[in-house]
Amino acid sequence: MKKGFSVCNRPVEATVTRQKGLDRFCYLIAGTHGDEPEGIYVLEQLMQQLNSKKINQPMVVIPVLNPDGFAAKTRVNANGVDLNRNLPASNWSQQKRDDKYSPGSHPNSEPENQFLVSLFDKYPPGFILSFHSWIPMLNSNGQCEDILQLLHKESGYPIVRDEIEDHPTPGSLGSYASEKLGIPVLTYECPTLSEDKSLQSIWQENEKGLIKLMQSDLIRKLLQKAARK
Repeated sequence: MKKGFSVCNRPVEATVTRQKGLDRFCYLIAGTHGDEPEGIYVLEQLMQQLNSKKINQPMVVIPVLNPDGFAAKTRVNANGVDLNRNLPASNWSQQKRDDKYSPGSHPNSEPENQFLVSLFDKYPPGFILSFHSWIPMLNSNGQCEDILQLLHKESGYPIVRDEIEDHPTPGSLGSYASEKLGIPVLTYECPTLSEDKSLQSIWQENEKGLIKLMQSDLIRKLLQKAARK
């Protein structure tokens, strides 16, 4: 278990699983935005399934990147910064469309992201799967076409490549990792809670595809590809 700390000194935990012969890692991240419990729940359930099925991938799992926001039920961290606008991508900008998209005083200003970037340095990623909740979709930065098709077939979520139309994301994880690290990032947008959607039902509509992905060799191929670069 690796541990960083939030603005309010809450732990940001990361579990690292190694596998002999592979020095690249699949990152599974949730809770970048503290008001998105759906993605946190889906990752929690996925990890329970992977543990019971004894699926072994070289992974770094971060259940809640923004624990202060999660405790306060806010998108932003305790400094009022959107962690998904704060990473040191070349498109980082001080401009913001709204306070909830505040990018911080400078790129990578926030301790939560500093911990994340330090993990990238120590445990180089080959693929990142980041769970969020908004409009259901599979939003990819970088090439992971086989994974997109598998998940689309099982969930029915539309595939959106690169930046979402009319929704710029400067300083996002997708922008940073695809550009600076040269690896694909899949932002997995789950549906939000409603009268028709519970946490359990959201997990159930994603369970089959996510388990099938983790049982396949598609992630391993991306890790091997990244290692060859």
